[in-house]
Amino acid sequence: MELPEVPLGSQGRVILANGFQWQRYWVRFGNGVEVSDLDHRHLAPVGRTKKRLAKAAKRAK
Repeated sequence: MELPEVPLGSQGRVILANGFQWQRYWVRFGNGVEVSDLDHRHLAPVGRTKKRLAKAAKRAK
């Protein structure tokens, strides 16, 4: 999904996560833009988080 002022595929850092039934994130991207109200459909894990989730999925099989 394209976001205003954020090129597709840009990496960012979650600076706030909140919500109970619907988890939402506030993300600061590499170009300095901050976007709020993003959910899991807008984000893809990278680095250690990606490895940790892949390992957990493999164990669940």
